[in-house]
Amino acid sequence: MGSWNSTEMEVLSSVLGWIAFCAWSISFYPQVILNFKRKSVIGLNFDFVVLNLTKHSSYLIYNASVFFSSAVQRQYRQKYGLDEMIPVAANDVAFSIHAVVLTAFTLFQIGIYDRGGQKVSKTSILILSVAWLTVIICVFIAIPSHSWLWLVSCFSTLQVVMTVIKYIPQAVMNFQRKSTVGFSIGNILLDLVGGLANYGQMTVQSIDQHSWVNFYGNIGKTLLSLVSIFFDIVFILQHYVIYPAHKIVKSESPGMDNV
Repeated sequence: MGSWNSTEMEVLSSVLGWIAFCAWSISFYPQVILNFKRKSVIGLNFDFVVLNLTKHSSYLIYNASVFFSSAVQRQYRQKYGLDEMIPVAANDVAFSIHAVVLTAFTLFQIGIYDRGGQKVSKTSILILSVAWLTVIICVFIAIPSHSWLWLVSCFSTLQVVMTVIKYIPQAVMNFQRKSTVGFSIGNILLDLVGGLANYGQMTVQSIDQHSWVNFYGNIGKTLLSLVSIFFDIVFILQHYVIYPAHKIVKSESPGMDNV
């Protein structure tokens, strides 16, 4: 079983991990608070939310399985080496649980607040149907051969795909409206901090272990950070550079201010 070579690196990894956990966890609240203050979800893309729920649900299944299942851990070490550390930490599991709960609550807000003419698109419904049907097929394939690591890797792949797809509807919506009003930039700034800290944690572990298996052995977590950082930068540019909020808000009611 893998262990840390440096106590300092272990502490630094833990600190970065919990910074990522706190930043990512808190990042859900600005949007929830904004929705509550406005009593409206106009400006928040519904496709973004439903795709995000699938993303975090699949990520929770992956993290919990790798962290708690001895069978998955055994197969991981058989594939990548007996001395390799498991690439999922307690903060990953804690974040996933919190993310599912808060995303589900945001979906609840969509159901009770003013939606205008917005609705979940047929394209997103089709994507989600295909995604979960594929997962069900993977389950039936994995059971006979007890390929548990492969199965949880399927959930990891699903969360990466959902991460890539989920941001696109919101970015396009901002472009079409020429505004980010209704979409919280606080969410994005905290998400960026979380992504950088998460990537830093993986780097620290790799340096300590003198191995980069941590990256390709948990490709889902690696791609999650990179994709999130890319789209966070896109949203930051939209909010502060392309569609400056302070100019747009002047023509809106006070309740339309971004958090």
